[in-house]
Amino acid sequence: MNLPSPGDYIDIHNHGAGSRTGIFQIENLMTHENRKPDFETGLTYSGGIHPWFLTQNNLEPHLTIVRELSLHKNIIALGEAGFDKIKGPDQPLQRKAFEEQIRISEEVSKPLFIHCVRSWDELLEVHKKLRPEQPWIVHGFRGKKELALQLISKGMYLSFWFDFIVRPESARLIQSLPHERIFLETDGSDIDIRTIYKKVAADLNLSVSSLIYIIYSNFGAIFKNKMV
Repeated sequence: MNLPSPGDYIDIHNHGAGSRTGIFQIENLMTHENRKPDFETGLTYSGGIHPWFLTQNNLEPHLTIVRELSLHKNIIALGEAGFDKIKGPDQPLQRKAFEEQIRISEEVSKPLFIHCVRSWDELLEVHKKLRPEQPWIVHGFRGKKELALQLISKGMYLSFWFDFIVRPESARLIQSLPHERIFLETDGSDIDIRTIYKKVAADLNLSVSSLIYIIYSNFGAIFKNKMV
């Protein structure tokens, strides 16, 4: 299994990643893509059913793929999985797929990446119902401080939407959150993760190297059983 080095920039969630010196990336595999994890330097993987591509007919076959992926030693986490009220099937089907992926995450003791659009009440309801022990990383977050703190209070981590976090108005949010609960991502965009780190470090009045250490430590807290 590939793991980051202490000086690496960690891109916690990406699509279409390739090996880059000094950057460690978690590449997301979505079950409809029919892709398999590799062992390329600087890459590891997550895998799950994205709600956009879920249908009544493909739920069971795709859950089978998730179960297969979950056992791969270079799949470090599951997901992205969750809810979307803008795009995707009806909410009961999304919930069924999400709950099953949570159960798989718990069975194999691997964290879960969360996709959530306008469905925070549903997300929190499922979290309360199933009480997962594995960490949840909410990817692409761009909500308000109150929501961010509510999610963090439930033990979740936040990775910020790349386009939001580089805007000036994101500074007040990032400044209000505990450093030990944050991650940064590119999510398949063309933006360089180093640009995001530079902006966030400035917002937090930190050096880039200090921010790299913070996020490396956060990664270690989630994946502590896999770190040396």
